[in-house]
Amino acid sequence: MPRFESDSDARRLGEALAALRRERALSQAEAGRQAGMTSQGWGLYESGKRSGLFRPDVQRRLTAALDATPEDLLRQVPAGPGMASEGRAFVHAPSRTADQTRRLPLSNDDLAPWAVSGVVVEYEPGRWPRRDQGCVIEMADGEVRVRLYEGADAETLTVRGGAGGLAARQKIARAETRAVSAIVARLER
Repeated sequence: MPRFESDSDARRLGEALAALRRERALSQAEAGRQAGMTSQGWGLYESGKRSGLFRPDVQRRLTAALDATPEDLLRQVPAGPGMASEGRAFVHAPSRTADQTRRLPLSNDDLAPWAVSGVVVEYEPGRWPRRDQGCVIEMADGEVRVRLYEGADAETLTVRGGAGGLAARQKIARAETRAVSAIVARLER
């Protein structure tokens, strides 16, 4: 966990929270409602004016409202003066370009009628999916799964799809996954 020592560190952590919220395509009001607070309360965290954002319990509460983890929040924090890391480098994610989008042809009907065999999905590695958005899950054992994202907590991912179709809900241990990426397009043949 990093040590924050100045107001600029508080602003950087707040900006990271705002970036995480925007990635999830949520307004401050929506995020605040999911966290059980007003949009103004949420905005105080994003502006760095509420120091509680440094507390692990507050980070867990706010990131859970975004279907994220405190680790996801910390990955958003750009390095700056006055911030030390205990064994973790903070690297700002590069902006995405079209050449970073990957394609994957579906070979089964696990997501019918959302997508069927023969459909090609485009996904962006490093982009986290929103609720009910398609996602590509790279498992630690090398298997690749395509599912509809429902949510996540610190230990599990909840998705729909698989052998039982879209009605089948699965919980996947995060420790068993290597990467989760949002599907940004379906290309019909």
